[in-house]
Amino acid sequence: MTYTLPDKTEKTVGIRTIYEIIERTIDKHGQFFLVPDIELGTYWTNLPLADQEIIDLYHAHGESEQYHREIKTDMDVERLPSGKFESNKLVLELTVIAYNILRIIGQESLKKRDDPEWKKVRRRRIRAVISNLMQFAGHLTEHAGRLVLSIGKSNRWRFTFKRIYDSFALVT
Repeated sequence: MTYTLPDKTEKTVGIRTIYEIIERTIDKHGQFFLVPDIELGTYWTNLPLADQEIIDLYHAHGESEQYHREIKTDMDVERLPSGKFESNKLVLELTVIAYNILRIIGQESLKKRDDPEWKKVRRRRIRAVISNLMQFAGHLTEHAGRLVLSIGKSNRWRFTFKRIYDSFALVT
C-alpha cells in the first residue's frame, strides 16, 4: 500500500491479511448441528508478528473494552462534568485512582473463599465491589477514643469486609 505524507513524499508499507476459519459442529450446550456453523474472521495488519499472535491480540481487545465499559457505567463517568479541559482531566485522574483502588479490593476479595457468592473467577466487577463491599449499612461510633464500625449480623459480606480491611489496615 502506498500513501502520500503531508510533506508530499510517498511511503509504501506492506499489509497482509490473516484469515481465521472456525467450524462449529456442536453448540455450547452439546447439541449437534445438522449443518456446521462456519465463522470467517479476517484481520488486516502490518505488524511483524506471527498470524496466531495477531489473532490473539484481536481477541484480547474485547477484554480491554470490558474495563472501559466498567469505568463508564459502573463508576458513572459516561459524561464528563465540565466544559473545561483541566476540570475534566482532574475528574479522570481521580476516577483512575478510585478505579484502581476498587480493583485492588476486588482482587483481594477473591483470595479466600469467605465471600457469600464465591465462584472461581479471575476478577470481580467494579459494580459488585461497590455494592457488596462499599455500600452497606453500618454504624460508626466513637468509644474510649477509638472509632468503631458496627456492621449488622445480617450482612453476609461482613467477614470478607473484615478480612480485606485487616489486610490493608496498618497494625500499630
